[in-house]
Amino acid sequence: MEAFDWENGATMGVLSHLRVVEIGSSAATSYCARLFADFGADVQKVEPPTGDPIRHCAPLTPMGQSAWFAFLNFNKSSTIIDPAASDAITRLEAMIETCDILVDGRDIDPANCPSIDIAAIHQRRSSLTHLEASWFGREGPYAGFTATDATIRALAGLIKLVGPAEGPPLHAPDFQTGILGGLWGFIAAASSAVARMEGEAGRSWSVSVFESSLTISEYLMFEASARGEVMRRIGINRFWPVFPGGIYETKNGWLGVTTFTPAQWHAFCDMLGLSELRDSPALVLSEERLQHFEMIERHFVPRLKARTAQEWFAEGLKRKIPIVPVPNLSDLLLDTEKRERGAIVPIVLGQEEAMTVGSMQRLTLTPPRRGGKVPAVGEQRSVADIRTHPSLAAVRSSTCIDAGRQPLRGIRVIDFTMGWAGPLCTRTLADLGAEVIKIESTKYPDWWRGVDRRSPYVDAQMYEKSQAFCVMNRNKRGITLDLTQPQGLVLAKRLLAGADVVVDNYSVDVLPKLGLGYDVLRTLNPRLVMLSMSAFGANSLYRDCRAYGSTLEQGAGLPIVVGNPDGPPVMSHVAFGDAVGGLNGCAAVLVALIHARNTGLGQFIDLAQIECMMPFAAPWITVQSIGGMPPPKYGSRHPQFVPHGCFRCSGEDSWVMLAAIDEKMWQRLAILIGRPDWAIDASLQCAEARRCIEDEIERAIEAWTLTHDADQAMSKLQAGRVAVGVARQPTDLLRDPHLGSRGFLQEVERAFIGLHPQPSMPIRDGSGPFAVRTAAPTLGEHNSEILSGLLGLSDTKIAKLASEGIIGTSMASERAGKRNMSRA
Repeated sequence: MEAFDWENGATMGVLSHLRVVEIGSSAATSYCARLFADFGADVQKVEPPTGDPIRHCAPLTPMGQSAWFAFLNFNKSSTIIDPAASDAITRLEAMIETCDILVDGRDIDPANCPSIDIAAIHQRRSSLTHLEASWFGREGPYAGFTATDATIRALAGLIKLVGPAEGPPLHAPDFQTGILGGLWGFIAAASSAVARMEGEAGRSWSVSVFESSLTISEYLMFEASARGEVMRRIGINRFWPVFPGGIYETKNGWLGVTTFTPAQWHAFCDMLGLSELRDSPALVLSEERLQHFEMIERHFVPRLKARTAQEWFAEGLKRKIPIVPVPNLSDLLLDTEKRERGAIVPIVLGQEEAMTVGSMQRLTLTPPRRGGKVPAVGEQRSVADIRTHPSLAAVRSSTCIDAGRQPLRGIRVIDFTMGWAGPLCTRTLADLGAEVIKIESTKYPDWWRGVDRRSPYVDAQMYEKSQAFCVMNRNKRGITLDLTQPQGLVLAKRLLAGADVVVDNYSVDVLPKLGLGYDVLRTLNPRLVMLSMSAFGANSLYRDCRAYGSTLEQGAGLPIVVGNPDGPPVMSHVAFGDAVGGLNGCAAVLVALIHARNTGLGQFIDLAQIECMMPFAAPWITVQSIGGMPPPKYGSRHPQFVPHGCFRCSGEDSWVMLAAIDEKMWQRLAILIGRPDWAIDASLQCAEARRCIEDEIERAIEAWTLTHDADQAMSKLQAGRVAVGVARQPTDLLRDPHLGSRGFLQEVERAFIGLHPQPSMPIRDGSGPFAVRTAAPTLGEHNSEILSGLLGLSDTKIAKLASEGIIGTSMASERAGKRNMSRA
């Protein structure tokens, strides 16, 4: 249980035994460190006398404070170290030598941090875990590139497919890459904390912010390539391969719609009285509907305007259709449920009181802090002298074992997940060495094997050829169990009794109705950590709402801050709510494992995937909570950088994303595009002055970029140290020279599809990526191996289970029965 901090009047968190030092300036490392602070770690943020540069990042509160900095840094302490002081290096080294985890953002922005030799410190302190973030990694063609959040997203395939078909591509405001990189950094450091409790030495980790962002685009990267399809922009709020899947206007408010399965499409048509569309054999599958999107929209868009978004939402709940109202920021702030769950929390920043987004890792036994104070420069947060556990520096330090082993080796995970979010969570645990056993059923296999249950698809075993399934389920073993039959349920419980973690992303009632709710499982295995990854949370009013990653994005508030000032809310092209949910789920499991290793007690994690998307809108929520008005939308422009945006290059649909982030970069850019007069014009040496002629500047840049193809433009501008990135297609990344040089794509052999590429994790503890050990399992591939090896069943008993349909290796077609298990 948590100790009570009488000085602060708040419970100390499950990580209160950890000391974290944060140096340099980057959103990724700041967010990583904040996740530790959420659970009570003593986080010391080292700043120069002028403060972290992020303190000046827009959007700003009415009193001029950075809402982005506030979100990244509440519940931390601030320590000032002046690099010019004679004792600067001594002071900093002393801080690092007494901490457990060093979070290092200097490669992105040193922020006047004193120069220190981390390798020498690590030699003296083998228990120290060091996490270093960089834009692209230390080696490779892009390693020396100047970058921003937007240029990284362009290179990662997250911009080009969004926006009007004729262009330019639209993109979300900053902060996405920092959150993704921070989540991956936390996963790396927290997995080391788990391993160190077993006597392992500390590790030196690196995280590439660019490769972290590929977690979002990897689905499209591989799936489109496997299908041989060419993706293109098809308009705002339309994206491949799901249709209808976008945001539409209603009588009052905006409605997010996602119809993927044939059943959802039929229900959507019935709700709108479109029987002709419903019964068309040419519109059964989503990709078939996408070929006729203009015709279909002509039918349903006018009908949606007959009722309000809330009224359609109520109808969707009855019909099990993934639709959701798209909230304004004020709606989120007034949402009682989100406040009660801690998704929206109070913070204090200087003289202002505000609301921001809380921790997504909803551990029920050891919950995160709910809000806190943003430190002024040099301000210390009071920390209780008595800690729940000793610093990890003292834990088994004399018995360090092989530091080269995978950090989660020895952890067993039972995986009841489907699709993207849950399988990504368990894939990450598996990549880090956990033994993951994926449980499917021949009647209810992972829906990413394919939703086509017609006989030709099933008989040809097309469900074994899904690239998306293979990417999300590597390094796992797979079995089938019919959990609706008593014997299948008994076998599942036996597996769970010997496990450390169980993960599911079904609808909230599926496992409890089968007799596998946490109230049952905790009696079987008190140390079991159970992660439920539902869309809205186990006790939410909207717990029965069906959802995909796109639904999560639509309902989290992010689309409201994306797009042009006079335009509609805008979705991303890829439904990245899934990937973000998966990473948050993995982070939550690691925190719970640390607690379980300390106490022997497991717990239930009630992760609401929609809340995991809210950090991307956090700064706007904060500003709205103080002033009552949201900051303006900027489209492809930027509140601080001028110029900033997507610029057309020679060739068809060819673009670069460009930003001038300071005055010296502006001068270099002006010279490169043939306007040396601008470079020396004293009246243009600040961004706000340039904003007065922003249209003219943009025309001059595009006149230059149109004379180059996108890669040439990037090469020349980067040589001039200007932040720029090609707006890539996701499939372009399969041939990206930087990823190729770093061995990011690994070739893996698998039955039915042969040799195929797999993406690496963006975190490394050496020069190369973690190896993909095994390909994704075929359906029921490891039935005999697990049932005999782990549960001791005889060959005769296993054969009987197969004859009774409790296990199997072939997917049942729609003739054998209707699906009744649902994704989150």
